[in-house]
Amino acid sequence: MEGESGVHFLNLSYFFRILYDTVFGTGGVDGSISGFLVFLSQLWVIVTILAVLISLFAIFLLVYSTTRIFQIRQEEAPTYATITQHDEHERLETSRWQYILSLLQGTNEASWRQAIIEADIILDELLTRLGYVGDSVGEKLKQVNPTYFQTLNNAWEAHKVRNEIAHRGMAFELTDRIAYRTIANYEAVFREHEEL
Repeated sequence: MEGESGVHFLNLSYFFRILYDTVFGTGGVDGSISGFLVFLSQLWVIVTILAVLISLFAIFLLVYSTTRIFQIRQEEAPTYATITQHDEHERLETSRWQYILSLLQGTNEASWRQAIIEADIILDELLTRLGYVGDSVGEKLKQVNPTYFQTLNNAWEAHKVRNEIAHRGMAFELTDRIAYRTIANYEAVFREHEEL
């Protein structure tokens, strides 16, 4: 063994030979101890190399995972971000208004009636938010000061059509012209008060 040269720390038969010499003591007490120490030093080199490789791999995984988590959070931020009540209200009203417009685009009178009723509900909610109190939209509109509500006439005209639909039912003939004009009146009110 002493005459051999080269790198032996990757040779398994070399380690088994050192282990055999250590256990059976072929080199005497001194030989056994020195052989065992050589075995331990070679084993330590392998353990060190493996530990360094595993550590480098773990560091790579940590850096990759951290970077990926950061990227995912950046992508998800708009989806899961907290929105203000004002923004939430705007989104809700916009979607409701889109629904009303889709009803208005229909070709039957029933859709137009439904669009006007839905728009009047939004008008009622708007008046309540502005602080007007009453059992009906008409009672609330009577309290409105025209100085602070420039589209008051539009609101009245639109609400009167809604009342005709509600009270006269099918006896009230709703044409597409009246339906479009009524929704335009509601839209003017909502735009003045930044509902749309």
